[in-house]
Amino acid sequence: MRDFSVRPEIQDFAPYVPGLTIEQIQERYGLNTVIKLASNENPLGTSPLVQKAITANAARAFRYPENHTPRLAKAIAHTAGVAEDCILVGNGSDEIIDMLFRMKGIPGRSNVVCYENSFAMYRMCAKLTGLEYREVPRGEDLELPLAAMAEAADENTAMVIVTSPDNPSGLAATVDDLSVLASVLPQDCLLVVDEAYIEFAWPPESYSPVQAFDRFENLVALRTFSKAYGLAGLRVGYGILPPKLAALMKNARIPFTVNLLAEEAALAALEDEVFFNETLQLVMHGREYFTEELTRLGCKVWPSQSNFVMFEPPKPAQAVFKALLKKGIIVRPLGSFGLAKNIRVNVGTNAENSTFIKVLEEILNG
Repeated sequence: MRDFSVRPEIQDFAPYVPGLTIEQIQERYGLNTVIKLASNENPLGTSPLVQKAITANAARAFRYPENHTPRLAKAIAHTAGVAEDCILVGNGSDEIIDMLFRMKGIPGRSNVVCYENSFAMYRMCAKLTGLEYREVPRGEDLELPLAAMAEAADENTAMVIVTSPDNPSGLAATVDDLSVLASVLPQDCLLVVDEAYIEFAWPPESYSPVQAFDRFENLVALRTFSKAYGLAGLRVGYGILPPKLAALMKNARIPFTVNLLAEEAALAALEDEVFFNETLQLVMHGREYFTEELTRLGCKVWPSQSNFVMFEPPKPAQAVFKALLKKGIIVRPLGSFGLAKNIRVNVGTNAENSTFIKVLEEILNG
């Protein structure tokens, strides 16, 4: 079989490693029941209104969707309180991240500033697009190093990226802190705030700069329907961008990236306020429960504004992770984030949460 050449960057590309699936663990350990608390998915599943919308539109799946999903963009703009021409909808917020790297950065010249122990896709996109990736050390106890990020930026910095609430720590930057960071960045530099978990931050007006979008000229906020809205399997996300930048990116993107059923599902998800509010209530209660119980078990726990909690167990994290797997509970060890001592666990249903704590206590006391 012939070998074909690819760009040099692809030769040693390390792939993204997702969390384990329920099916994988069932097969590996011969289990009938598995609790998955590893991928930050919605503990309530999918909204009933979303399920009805998918069923009602299934027969239309042979049709192309309307390009750029203008109906959904309008609904998002209304919900977010921004102008419609600021919204760019994508196949998950990952698509918007990829577009930003490809369209804003200039290969061999531009750089991107982020901080260590963060979402792997930022580094992957930088390598793929030929941009320098500048990784700033976190602060003491893993705080977000906003001041150091500002110092690392120069006239060739295309973007400074902050994940807030942060994955995997759950820590969040305040609107005031982000406003200061935005104001000191170079003239042609974007402040990209990845807000995949922003719905779980409380109070929201203290943490999302979108609440004061008109105060920023260089802000891009990224959001997703995967978490609070329960649409991880349909891949819908969006960016809130300066209008001129959004228009240029629309012109250069490939067509029809958001499928028809995903658009209808997202529209229905925005309408279902009952499901959304029940999700927030369950997550915030579970987050508090995890924080109290994990602390009781001797774990170091980071304060979280997300739908998960990061903790350092008193026993080696990898051993705890494997012991939980054998009991049918999937959590996320954070070695791939460079945090080998830590584990991330997302909030599940009340029953799943209590089972996790019970089994973890048995493992730690065993």
